[in-house]
Amino acid sequence: MQADRLPPHDIESEEAVIGSLLVDSEAFTRVIAFLDPNDFYRERNRWCYEACFELFQRREAIDQISVAHELERTERLADVGGTAYLGHLVEILPTSRHVEHYGRIVQRTSTMRKLIRAAMDISEIGYEEEADVDAALSRAEDALFQIRSSAATRDFVPLTETLNPFLEQTTPFTDLDGMDGRPIGTGFKDLDDLLGGMSRSDMIVLAARPSVGKTMLGLNIARNSAAKVGVGSGATVGIFSLEMGREQIALRLLSAEARVDMHNLRMRLLSEIEQEQVFDSVGVLSDLSIYIDDTPIQSVAEMRSKARRLQMEHGLDFVVIDYMQLIRGNSRRSENNRAQEVSEISRSIKGMARDLQVPILALSQLSRAIEHRTSHRPMLSDLRESGSIEQDADVVIFIHREDKFAKEEDWVRDTANLGKVYPRGLAEMIVAKHRNGPTGSVELAVSDAYGRFQDNFRRVAESRV
Repeated sequence: MQADRLPPHDIESEEAVIGSLLVDSEAFTRVIAFLDPNDFYRERNRWCYEACFELFQRREAIDQISVAHELERTERLADVGGTAYLGHLVEILPTSRHVEHYGRIVQRTSTMRKLIRAAMDISEIGYEEEADVDAALSRAEDALFQIRSSAATRDFVPLTETLNPFLEQTTPFTDLDGMDGRPIGTGFKDLDDLLGGMSRSDMIVLAARPSVGKTMLGLNIARNSAAKVGVGSGATVGIFSLEMGREQIALRLLSAEARVDMHNLRMRLLSEIEQEQVFDSVGVLSDLSIYIDDTPIQSVAEMRSKARRLQMEHGLDFVVIDYMQLIRGNSRRSENNRAQEVSEISRSIKGMARDLQVPILALSQLSRAIEHRTSHRPMLSDLRESGSIEQDADVVIFIHREDKFAKEEDWVRDTANLGKVYPRGLAEMIVAKHRNGPTGSVELAVSDAYGRFQDNFRRVAESRV
């Protein structure tokens, strides 16, 4: 900030806002949604607005007399300029009909002052001896992002405006709140039929015990959504891999695409035909808009900053996070309380989905309780470390594989009288929560050697709950 320049402000608009509140009892309801006391540049105008706010909170009348009494109660009336200043504000007011317009001017100048302060903070970050440049950039981006998010406000919208997009629907996958009107497809027909695709702004939790295939399925969905075929596809995908390096991610994607054994691919033990399949698959995957960040330890704020940068530079339609329990929390208050920290992380991921207007597929571990039950089918209570994950998620999907818990000989012995076939290579996708649709389950075929899930062409067993 230059020493010879005052920060942006508009005293006349500030006085017009306060004057409007003093003469119109309904004026406060038109500005409270977006105007904060700290948006006022002149201190005495801020005190007057705070007095109006307190009266509004107590459901008391707002006028010259009541505001004067409230200022007197807080020992600020004399500093404001007494009742004479309140009378002056009423006298110079052009009209209270334009209170929202005056308020928007006050808010805009406040935002510009915040931008100046953020610039100064970013300058200080630049002078710090920060060894981690990415961390410094994330802090700088976060300073700007907080200004944008605090400035964004919503208000009531007529129902007719919300219903209009329904008249323009051309496919079942047309979304009403997405950036380009499309949810993101998972690439699995039965699952997409059940979910209606992955809606933008949704937090989708995919949970399973270790080695059941949650990362495998997450990568399959990422690949399918980025492929330029099928409904809701051709997406730009960002993958945050906190557990595996990008080389491992690439290996898994390549094995699944080429349908060659992952171990053989890693060891380069391939036949000529398999080598051709790998070369062709490299070409296919190279054409997909998939971006991988394999930073092992980071917070949601850092991921949000990186995702926003990717969105600005290349576009972004879908985010995969592998996995939630490896994310670092921001709050120092929750350092000794992991459940509280995971709650904070869960809320932040949901906020990130809404801010970026993209679906986020967040992979999550399940607790060990599932292994000690007779039935190993996951339940919402199995979500590890925090019930807030269940609360914040729009969709919760569990992967259940009976062949991971029971050997074939044990299965045959225990189900001899039931005639059930051992479910080798079958995975049940249990949609245990679906905020905007039905729950149910879908069967997928799975190949661990290739790291690939695929449709099993079974009907969706819809929940009757």
